[in-house]
Amino acid sequence: MKYALYFSALALLLFSACTEEAKKNFGGLNRALGKINDLVIVADDLLWEGPLGDTVDYYYASAYPILPQPEPMYDLRQFSLKKLDAEPSLKELRTYLIIANLKDETSPVSQMVRTDIGPANVERAQKDPSFHTLISKDKWARGQLLIYVFAFSEDDLAKALIKDFEAISKLIRNSERPHLHQRLFAGGEDYDLREKILQKTGATLSVPKGYFLAMDKEDITWLRYETDKASSNILITQIPYTDSKQLSPEGIKAIRNRLGRYVTSRIPNTYMRINDVDLPMYTYTKTISNRYALEARGIWELENDFMGGPFISFLLHNPEKNELLFLDGFVYAPQEDKRNYIQYLEHILSGVKY
Repeated sequence: MKYALYFSALALLLFSACTEEAKKNFGGLNRALGKINDLVIVADDLLWEGPLGDTVDYYYASAYPILPQPEPMYDLRQFSLKKLDAEPSLKELRTYLIIANLKDETSPVSQMVRTDIGPANVERAQKDPSFHTLISKDKWARGQLLIYVFAFSEDDLAKALIKDFEAISKLIRNSERPHLHQRLFAGGEDYDLREKILQKTGATLSVPKGYFLAMDKEDITWLRYETDKASSNILITQIPYTDSKQLSPEGIKAIRNRLGRYVTSRIPNTYMRINDVDLPMYTYTKTISNRYALEARGIWELENDFMGGPFISFLLHNPEKNELLFLDGFVYAPQEDKRNYIQYLEHILSGVKY
């Protein structure tokens, strides 16, 4: 059975690539494994080692926004079909991008894709170059996402990968959210912190166990989670809404820098501030909990000290109460990669219900 799945501006067709035997014995399939942000590229070695591999790397391994040192959006691993067949455990990973030049009928990956998508879709792709992407689930293991990108020339294949990058990336992110949530809340939720935030702000925020209340003043709630590798932090405040200028890059920057005065080190006269000189602060508008919100990403540093790291902020407008809710997550993790830490904070903060 085929299902049309409309995703952003791109229509991705969901189909089944499982064998009939696997369908009948679905419970016999192992559960897919994998780390957050892992993306397996299935492509012939010759194709991968040419310009097409550079195209995939340029987009899917591009820098995650915005971190003190560049880290890739996805951790890519490329395998040929021969490699997958030789090591069956490689077929039990979670997310695959399968790339095939259907014109090359001797290619093992092309042969597999032709079989998986079926003759009708192969014929359609040959007649209609705009049809070049299909998604499937659970081909080799339960919980898998497989994205097929195909064309009848390398040039058209590269164009398809570029055109569909944003939609595919969003699809991958959405499919990873349950796994991200499961990892974050494996130890449960801190209901006392949730109740404290609810009573103070009127907003519901699920906070994983392990966070503790570092500061609770009238104009700031500061939560921290500490390990021997990283410090993850959440700042929360509310302010009256006066005019639309508050919901601007300058407005969110002013709020964050004001709260940053509470974050200090053992060195006198230190405080946290946004550093948008070395790297820019990016802002985006979005909807969170049916509220208009401004998102900001950038890096912070301690004035008069050498500490710094990435942050992500959300500023939500609540017209019923004529107020703004500010949520901020920042990470201090010297010598460590920071992408996953900031993604964890983004997941927590974007789950606010207001």
